[in-house]
Amino acid sequence: MELSSHFTPEKIQVGISSCLLGQKVRFDGGHKNSYYCDVTLREHVEFVPVCPEMSIGLGAPRKSIRQVRDGDTLLIQSGDGSLDVTDKLNTFSQQKVAELDFLGGYILCAKSPTCGMERVTEYKIGTNNGSKAGVGVFAKVLMETYPHLPVEEEGRLNDLVLRENFITRLYAYHDWFSMLASGLTKHKLIQFHSRYKYLIMAHSPKWYRALGPILADIQDLSASADAYFDGFMTALKIKATRKNHTSTLQHIQGYFKKHLSAGQKQELSESIDKYRQGLLPLLVPITLINHYLREFPTPYIESQVYLNPHPEELKLRYAY
Repeated sequence: MELSSHFTPEKIQVGISSCLLGQKVRFDGGHKNSYYCDVTLREHVEFVPVCPEMSIGLGAPRKSIRQVRDGDTLLIQSGDGSLDVTDKLNTFSQQKVAELDFLGGYILCAKSPTCGMERVTEYKIGTNNGSKAGVGVFAKVLMETYPHLPVEEEGRLNDLVLRENFITRLYAYHDWFSMLASGLTKHKLIQFHSRYKYLIMAHSPKWYRALGPILADIQDLSASADAYFDGFMTALKIKATRKNHTSTLQHIQGYFKKHLSAGQKQELSESIDKYRQGLLPLLVPITLINHYLREFPTPYIESQVYLNPHPEELKLRYAY
């Protein structure tokens, strides 16, 4: 696993379809400005805008292009077939993606023949009959080249569960590469896992049980780190469930049993149970745990990323 020379630990760099930042690069000369990306998220990340179609010399406005399936061949051309940019887009995608190894995540524009993450319309050659089986040309190369890179479509970020999952992965991915930038050691790798244990548990108890043994007997540090990172990002891609969050909160609660009064124990238990029932958002028991940590410092629990996986200002734990 190599660290890009362009990686910056100071701020997360996120690739994004240029149109989502209000740049007038679409075929009709317009844009698809995303308020969430352009205003809310911009406060926390550094965006790296890319528009594959403009980058290969197509202007704005321009003829619209689409994916056309001709047997085993995927063509990118205008509806009337008079404009074909298949080779240009394939070449650009390979070259540009190779330069983006420093990114911590990517936000794509949905349905685009170049940038769509899924359900892009593929037309059968010579017809207007299409199926939503495609992936944008650029997006496909990006996701195949960096399989663990947090990637999401802007529209899907309106789903608060998907949004929280994406942002959690964004910060975890950046944290991993920040650790590599500081110089990988066995101690740092074990410390990293220790800090992320409860976040992993909330996303996947299966991977929680599997990741520890990878670090139990490290013979080849690089190979162990690669295997760990593969499992770590796979685990975080699984959406955390209310059941798993509840179990994780109860595990953390156990660390306070010698410190809390009977009333405090009951308060914490009730907040966790009400979260389990869907009566309170996750933020409530988390806030209570953080409050008790200030009163009864417990270094191991204080170090848990689970309690603060992303900036509070993003308000990601209010909705569920």
